[in-house]
Amino acid sequence: MINQPKIIQNLKMKSHSKALMLCMLSFPVYAFSQDVSGTEGEQKNKSTFLYGLGASVSTEIYKGYSTRATPLPLIGYKGEKLTVLGPFISYKVTQYQDFTVSAKLAPRFQGYDESDSDIFIGMKERKNSLDAGFGIEYAHNDWKMAFTSMFDVLDRSNGVEVKSTLGRSYRVGPVFIEPSVSLSYVDENHVDYYYGVNESEINQDREAYRGDSALNKSLALSVATPMFFGGLTRLNIEYTWFDKNITNSPLVDSNSSVNLMLLFSKNF
Repeated sequence: MINQPKIIQNLKMKSHSKALMLCMLSFPVYAFSQDVSGTEGEQKNKSTFLYGLGASVSTEIYKGYSTRATPLPLIGYKGEKLTVLGPFISYKVTQYQDFTVSAKLAPRFQGYDESDSDIFIGMKERKNSLDAGFGIEYAHNDWKMAFTSMFDVLDRSNGVEVKSTLGRSYRVGPVFIEPSVSLSYVDENHVDYYYGVNESEINQDREAYRGDSALNKSLALSVATPMFFGGLTRLNIEYTWFDKNITNSPLVDSNSSVNLMLLFSKNF
């Protein structure tokens, strides 16, 4: 059985340096793809340096690791082709009418060690990694479609993730609303590394488990406005349902997770 103090189950926060890096860098570049001033097109062909602050709260599907709360200091750059937010990098390779092709680089903060939950005691650490790949985006009127293919370049999991997203933007006065739906395919290497259990890791709380490829589904809602303090305030809510090839893992006790993120950013 897994025993942790209730306060840790309710709010799991790391205090060592790896957690600090996660706090600073875990917000992806694409969330800044809209104009940071909150009005579409105003900043086109301009270079913009960004700074801001936010917080993220998300539920975890691992046993004994219920909630992660993360402060988010933000700093970045958005140019005509290059967008940088910490180690999250996107470079526009080409654009044809409503289609844009970009090269992407992004860290993957998905690992764990024994200090995260009792379920991981006696298991080998699963490390964070770095993904590289490309994205194709289509934007027409208020509709947006995106397709990304990313692979592990540090050979931690040797995994691949392919994701497709469909969203639509609405404007209500100074408020921008964007609901979206996405599908994310992760291959068997990815699932086995982060959710599998090796023969040498078996104990009374976990049996051996070999991961297989999985298809996860998400619904998200983003609300943004330039109404406050001369910057852009953004609230993102995302609900994800995980494939049975992940939830069948003895490390997992939930089939879904929720992420809530509140951010404020301004131009330098």
